Amino acid sequence: MSSPSRQHAEALQFRLIFAATYPFFLVAALVQRLLPGTSLARPGLPVARRSVFGEAKAMAVSAIPFAFMG
Repeated sequence: MSSPSRQHAEALQFRLIFAATYPFFLVAALVQRLLPGTSLARPGLPVARRSVFGEAKAMAVSAIPFAFMG
């Protein structure tokens, strides 16, 4: 089990890395949204889209755990 101070430190590190990387992922989400043909629409399925901000958050949250590996 982790001690509370270590959990707090890791949560703080996560928030700092998130704050530092979110602008980059926001730009990537904007570029992805603006480029034609980057939609992952599949025939027969409804298109469910997140906002650009939600997409950037999802990209950041999925990439940040790699910073904690090792």
